[in-house]
Amino acid sequence: MQTLSATDLTLGYGDDIIIDDLDITIPKGEITVFIGGNGCGKSTLLRSLARLLKPKVGEVVLDGADIAKMGTKEVAKKLAILPQSPITPEGLTVYELVKQGRHPHRGFLKQWSSDDETAVNNALTSTNMMHLKERSVDSLSGGQRQRAWIAMTLAQETDIILLDEPTTYLDMTHQIEVLDLLFDLNEKEGRTVVMVLHDLNLACRYAHHIVAIKDKQIFSQGKPEEIITCHLVHEVFQMMCDVTFDPRFGTPMCIPHGKGRCLIKKQTATELA
Repeated sequence: MQTLSATDLTLGYGDDIIIDDLDITIPKGEITVFIGGNGCGKSTLLRSLARLLKPKVGEVVLDGADIAKMGTKEVAKKLAILPQSPITPEGLTVYELVKQGRHPHRGFLKQWSSDDETAVNNALTSTNMMHLKERSVDSLSGGQRQRAWIAMTLAQETDIILLDEPTTYLDMTHQIEVLDLLFDLNEKEGRTVVMVLHDLNLACRYAHHIVAIKDKQIFSQGKPEEIITCHLVHEVFQMMCDVTFDPRFGTPMCIPHGKGRCLIKKQTATELA
């Protein structure tokens, strides 16, 4: 199984530093979720781990080698990334999209093989998209379209999958559909999954490991049940909250403070005492 880490990592755009002198090791065979406020560097860090952004300082190490010194196809055989809101060429079918995931495994003169076909069919089956393979991607619902893109990354047959906000713009049903799919891929196939998520409660439900980012650094990391506290949420998101436990899953559940209709009788200080 492939390993992924970074040391002394400094990232930015022009003179703007987004991540500064950061060290991170992604746990193998687990689901890791990056959390943090808007603009804190979650997506920037993910892009760097996928070699889409060159570090200003430091290095990303994939399977023991500096990723910057590896060939594009070599990286793509070990690591797949699904960017936020990918754009599909008009008229492309699900099958044609998923076939693109086999590109890293094909040479200039290599013909489409039975191994390629098997990988595509397995990806379509895993994502429950086989019955939609002849449909154009742009005709699908949001959840189906996201599953088609995930199928393409699965066709690469990599141990590591990176996803930048895979549930953005999806309704509640499709969010759970996509996250359940990724959970199953981890549970059944041992894939290492790294995601950026905005919904803290869903991050706690699905992640084995959470990385909270603030002020260009890792503020805290670990199991959700060990690190998600009122203090962390206040420091990372500048929000007051209560942290309780999800009654169904037992994972941390954040209840933000703020205004809204309150149907619970407000207790006085004497009553609380």
